[in-house]
Amino acid sequence: MTGRAVLTLALALLATAGAGLSAPYRAPRTVSGTPDLQGVWTNLSITELERPKGVTNLIATEAQVAARLSRRKAQLAGLKPPPNPKAPPGDPDDVGQTTSEFPDRDVDFLRIDGQPRTSILVEPPDGRLPYTEAGRKLEAAAEAADDHDFSGPEARLPDERCLIGPSSPEGPPMLGEPQNANYRIVQTPHEIAILSEMIHDVRIVHMGAHHPAVATHPWMGDSIGWWEGDTLVIETVDQNIGAGPRFVGPQVFYLSATAKVVERLTRISPTEIRYDFTVEDPAIYAHRLRGEMMLRATQAQIYEYACHEGNYALENILAGARAVERRAADAKN
Repeated sequence: MTGRAVLTLALALLATAGAGLSAPYRAPRTVSGTPDLQGVWTNLSITELERPKGVTNLIATEAQVAARLSRRKAQLAGLKPPPNPKAPPGDPDDVGQTTSEFPDRDVDFLRIDGQPRTSILVEPPDGRLPYTEAGRKLEAAAEAADDHDFSGPEARLPDERCLIGPSSPEGPPMLGEPQNANYRIVQTPHEIAILSEMIHDVRIVHMGAHHPAVATHPWMGDSIGWWEGDTLVIETVDQNIGAGPRFVGPQVFYLSATAKVVERLTRISPTEIRYDFTVEDPAIYAHRLRGEMMLRATQAQIYEYACHEGNYALENILAGARAVERRAADAKN
């Protein structure tokens, strides 16, 4: 074979090999030329923020996946849940709080690059919240207030008052919920709106500078955004201290007023947005937090979340507390 024939054959083989390689995904563009993140997305999964105690691996094994999904299937089948130690005597069911009563069905692990994750957190390496001593005290105070402080509406948690979601679904960071974990993203050249179905909150990301600090401190902080290539970067400061304790699964996730949260959203396919976040809050955490999640396209409808707890449940809770106080006062007389 001549040298020219060898060269021709080599080029043909390279062309054939190249034909089987797909080009890197390029997100569709909005009319202003930025990557289009618009649509309805969900981050629903059974993977929790923290890694379960005793679990050291970030990537779940097949045995761990099968065991966790089996337990969830049994719970959703209506098997009797473990007793709730906080339930009043004579109220073994604790209606409204069992796993079988409200979460979405057919939920899988959080998967990144197809691999099931044991926690959303990837930093610290153990996947656990590294509270400082001061942070641990605030965590304990939040749990104690939730259980025992019924002095007035301001003492109750914001989700109980229908102000924000209980597990930081609206963010930052957007950690989702076991139900209604849906988001609608709408873009303009100057703002990006992210609607969370839970509690029906809308977070406005301004493509510009932070606003001057104001005394009101927005519930979802002050969020600004910019583009780094095809990645939307959102930086949020000025956290509202009232939203500090967030009950994310069995954990209390606390953010102080000086926390800085940076989120990164990158559309990696027609049906997926990769969502990464970091939290810097040295007063609360001894280590920077970093988490990874996925937003998946969904055909689900966004429904108005009519939160009635603030309409009657909160009134009943406080009325019950006053009745307990009257009974205690009568017993002393």
